Amino acid sequence: MSQSEVKIDFRPGCVQLLQEEMHVPTLRVLVTGATGLLGRAVYREFQNHGCFVIGTGYKRARPRLLRCDLTDEDAVRELLMDSKPDAIVHCAAERRPDVVERHTEAAMNLNVHATSTLAKEAAASGTFFLYISTDYVFDGRNPPYGEDDVPNPLNVYGRSKLEGEREALRHCPGAVVLRVPVLFGEVESLTESAVTSLWLKVQEGAAESCTLDHCLQRFPTDVRDVAAVCRKLCERARQDASIRGIFHFSAKEQMTKYEIAVAMAQAFNLPSNHLIPLTEQPAGSALRPLNSRLECSRLELLNLSVEPQPFTSAITDCLWPFTPDKRWRQTVFH
Repeated sequence: MSQSEVKIDFRPGCVQLLQEEMHVPTLRVLVTGATGLLGRAVYREFQNHGCFVIGTGYKRARPRLLRCDLTDEDAVRELLMDSKPDAIVHCAAERRPDVVERHTEAAMNLNVHATSTLAKEAAASGTFFLYISTDYVFDGRNPPYGEDDVPNPLNVYGRSKLEGEREALRHCPGAVVLRVPVLFGEVESLTESAVTSLWLKVQEGAAESCTLDHCLQRFPTDVRDVAAVCRKLCERARQDASIRGIFHFSAKEQMTKYEIAVAMAQAFNLPSNHLIPLTEQPAGSALRPLNSRLECSRLELLNLSVEPQPFTSAITDCLWPFTPDKRWRQTVFH
C-alpha cells in the first residue's frame, strides 16, 4: 500500500515535479497459536497480504515463531512490549471438548486466564484485539443463533470459551469476538481436526463397518475462510471504531459426521457402504449441542464476510496428501 506525494525540486534551473513514494505503515499483527490449525492459516493470510506478522507457539514452536507461555502474565507483557502489534488475533486455545473435561484447570488457564491477560495488555497499549470463540457457547436447541442470543453452553469447553469472551470484552471494550463452528483445513496430522480425523474411518473401506454420529448437525468451515474474515476485521477496525463486539462466521452446508464422511468418500471415489449412521448421541463424552447453527448477517451487512468454499473442493485440498497415491492431486486436477 503506497500513495504518491508530489514534491518540487527548487534547485536553480531545475524546477520540476518529483514523485516520491510515501508508504503507508504496514499492519503489524500478532497471531497466538500460530502452530495450530487455525493459527497457521491466519498467519499465512496476513503474510500473503503484505502485513508484518509475529506468530507465537509453545509446545510446537518452530523457527520464525516465538515461543511464549500465554498463561505467564510477565511473558505476555514482555511479548507485547517487544512486538508492538497493531492487532492481536488470539487463536490459541484448548479446543477439544473431551480433553477440556479431563484437564479442566489447564484448559481454563489457556482459554480464560491467558485471554484476560492479553485483553488487558491490548487495552493498555491501544491494540486491536480479536478473540476466536465457538458455536459451542450455545446449547443447540433453538437455532439459528444471532450475536445477541443468550449463550447456554452444555460442556466445560463451551463454558471456558464463553468466559474467555466475557474477559476479552470486559478488559478490552473495543475487542472483537468471532464465533466459528467446527474447523478443518491443511493439517499436519489427520487428528488435528474433528473433520479430517473422519478420513481414517472412510479409508477403512470394506474391511470393517464403522458407526458415525448422524444426530448432531455441524457446519464444517475452512480455516482459510476464517482467516480471510480475521484479516478483513483487523483492516476495517483500523479505520472504523464501530468494529467491536460479537460477530459470527460459518460455512452454510449442514452435515452430520456421517454425512461428512460420506461426502469425503464420494470426493475421492471411495466406497461408503461400510459407514453406518448412528442416530443417538454416544454416551461417555462431553455433551455437544444438537444444532448450533450461527446466523452471520452482521458480518455480511458490513461486507466483511467471504463466500465459504464448497465443502467437497475444500476437503480434497486438505486430504489428498493423505491418500495412498500422492499423485492423486495431479491426476485429478490436471
